[in-house]
Amino acid sequence: MQLLQDLGYAFRQLRKTPGFAVAVIATVGLTVGLSTTVFSVLDAVFIRPLPYRDADRIFSLRTYSPQGYTQPASYPEYVDWRREMKSFSALAGYNSFRGVNAELPTGAVSLRAVATSANFFDVFGVKPAIGRVFEPGEEDPGRNNVAVLSDEVWRNVFDGKTDAVGSKVKLDGRLYTIVGVMPPGFRFPISRTDAIYFPLVMSDGQRKSRGSHWLPTVARLAPGVSAQTAEQEFNAVLARLGEAFPNTKGRRAKLIELATFTTGNSKDALQLLFYAVLTLAALGCVNLAGLLLARGVRLQHEVAIRAALGAGRWRLVRQILSECVLYSVLGGALGVLLAYGLLQGTRVLIVAALSRGAEAQINGPVLAASLGVAVLTSLLAGLWPAIRLSATSGAVTLRAGGRGGMDRGQHRVRGAFVSVQVALALVLLITSGLVFQALARLQHAEFGFNPANILTDEVNLAPAAYQNRDAVAEFYRPLLEKARAIPGVTEAGLIQMIPIQNWGTNSDIQIVGQPPAPANQERLAEYRMVTPGYFRVFGLQLVRGRLLDDKLDTPTSAPVVVVNECFVERFIPPGLDPIGQAIAAGKTPTTIVGVVKNLRQNVFGPPLAETDYPISQIPAQFTGQALSSTSLVLKTAGPPKAITQDLRRTFAEVDKTLPFRTPQSMEDVIATAVTLQRLENWLFGSFAALALLLALIGLYGLVSHEVELSRRDMGIRVAIGATRASIFGLVYRRVGLMLLGGLVAGSAAAYAARKLLATVVTIQAQRDLASLIGLAAVFVAVALAAAFLPARRAATVDPMKSLRAE
Repeated sequence: MQLLQDLGYAFRQLRKTPGFAVAVIATVGLTVGLSTTVFSVLDAVFIRPLPYRDADRIFSLRTYSPQGYTQPASYPEYVDWRREMKSFSALAGYNSFRGVNAELPTGAVSLRAVATSANFFDVFGVKPAIGRVFEPGEEDPGRNNVAVLSDEVWRNVFDGKTDAVGSKVKLDGRLYTIVGVMPPGFRFPISRTDAIYFPLVMSDGQRKSRGSHWLPTVARLAPGVSAQTAEQEFNAVLARLGEAFPNTKGRRAKLIELATFTTGNSKDALQLLFYAVLTLAALGCVNLAGLLLARGVRLQHEVAIRAALGAGRWRLVRQILSECVLYSVLGGALGVLLAYGLLQGTRVLIVAALSRGAEAQINGPVLAASLGVAVLTSLLAGLWPAIRLSATSGAVTLRAGGRGGMDRGQHRVRGAFVSVQVALALVLLITSGLVFQALARLQHAEFGFNPANILTDEVNLAPAAYQNRDAVAEFYRPLLEKARAIPGVTEAGLIQMIPIQNWGTNSDIQIVGQPPAPANQERLAEYRMVTPGYFRVFGLQLVRGRLLDDKLDTPTSAPVVVVNECFVERFIPPGLDPIGQAIAAGKTPTTIVGVVKNLRQNVFGPPLAETDYPISQIPAQFTGQALSSTSLVLKTAGPPKAITQDLRRTFAEVDKTLPFRTPQSMEDVIATAVTLQRLENWLFGSFAALALLLALIGLYGLVSHEVELSRRDMGIRVAIGATRASIFGLVYRRVGLMLLGGLVAGSAAAYAARKLLATVVTIQAQRDLASLIGLAAVFVAVALAAAFLPARRAATVDPMKSLRAE
């Protein structure tokens, strides 16, 4: 019965002070909601075990050139590594860089291809759910027409039918037999949610060339072998191979834990995010504690009356705590709804930005922990004033009248709470400002072209379908002609890898007549195959010479290439005209006929040396293989995506067996390249906004509370001659001291965390100092504005009313 009475008291208090109730419930809800969302994402990416047996024994093998370039294995090297290294129980190669076209009775679909060595699944120690995996020798030519489905592909493409195993499906124009289905949860690479696995399919050049580095590798440690021992053996093997093959001398290796390899570039950002959400949670708890402590002081008079009327000490404590629990429960319910809403609202960004983003979901233990912290904070913050008030003499409190809570100790405690809130909010505000500036610099960087009104669409031809056929004459040329005829299209072209999306392939450059590079030193340039329309679509400015021309540059004419300014700076001696110089390539050197302006191959780095070769010079019989993966690029007069349906019809007219991929505008490509940064920006911006809101709520609540407690003193000051301006200034001096303490502490904390911040954003004092000072100034201005109404209320107090109230 008493419990029901206590709950009834708590509800009456909520109705009596709705503003205070909203502030507390909102603080709990926002803190629990954001904390749960971020920790759930971190759990999916960092904490949840990878879906492999003994995942801590699996490593990505990363090898580096003598100059420090990341350089995967060539196939001959991979064979040597497997033969010579004893530290691994299984070492496999794989390639996941391209799509594959699956021709089904319902139509063609595009899947992500993961081509693997036959022992690939041995590395992960995972058995298939249905059927089998690859057998030894099934990567050999003539035996490699088998495939294994991921669980997602089996369910979504093959409708989860068990008779899919044993059936045949045409992949890239070749018939494959489905031999197995992997269990739910298994994926590698971990982000491939639509993967189909099949044995490595290689050209003779890839199979035999030791200098063609295209095969990433992954391995499982043998029992009893440490990662350090395996890495030492790996480097010793590389040294021996360097002696046998001098062109590979100087390479080194490093073992990357699979968990680290999986998180990739997102690891540092997510670690910073972890500390940020801890800061936010701390800010929410401090704000909650400050509000409840201030509430406790305001209840002194009421508690004294209840004690004078005979209420026991435990009953008084229980009543105050029941109010805290009610606020926590309501705030927790709001936090749960907010967490689900936030996770769903950011799912697209999370999945695109993080390798295991698709696994992110509200985590029960994380939610329970967030709720537990909120409830515990509420109880602890309410317990101190509850015990203090219940132990205070009712007669003393009643004689004190409205001056309860005005002793210096309580005054300092409340001021410290606000200073801590300001410090924490400032740290998050500075972090958010730096992340926002970094994103803005990336999105508005000088790319070397204007991304507006450019549409791109990935094209993956089936090599087997175009084997010994002229893919240019039979597919690409008709595609370009029909694409140019689409209303709104002003130009069309092809390029193997569009700018910004990724680096392409590269090769060593040797200019004919110039001294060769020192031994074991790469002089690399990006290598792309293009049509002349590509230059016009991207508006690349010609600096010297001419652009490519399909009529001039034919399979029977002398090989030509167009290079960029970065190439000239790196490979052509000063004073030497690049036009007419030749790049040593096979039996016939390739002549440079033009130089164009630079553009970025990747959003995060400066332009690289690039060579653009004409598609028109590829011999007809090799076009199906050489051009199996390209991108169509279109310049439009209006919004690029407005022509999507026309483009779909165009693809169907040229090759109805080719699945149509949803096109992207170049602005989308840039946005996709910085998806992780956009996610960081959104989350840190939310943190900063919430931190600012919580700090302002705390500041406003404290100043309002102190003004209410000080009405008698203010009245006396006015009565003896104090002006309204002096009262106003008195309040603002108190606010200013709290803000100053918080700003100093927050700036020191941000400076101490500069190394952590530098893992995510580049900090330059001269460039960023003004912005950070501006953020702090805005924060101070908003905080001072939040104190205006309480200060004005204090300055307009009526001395007679305040004294009569005593």
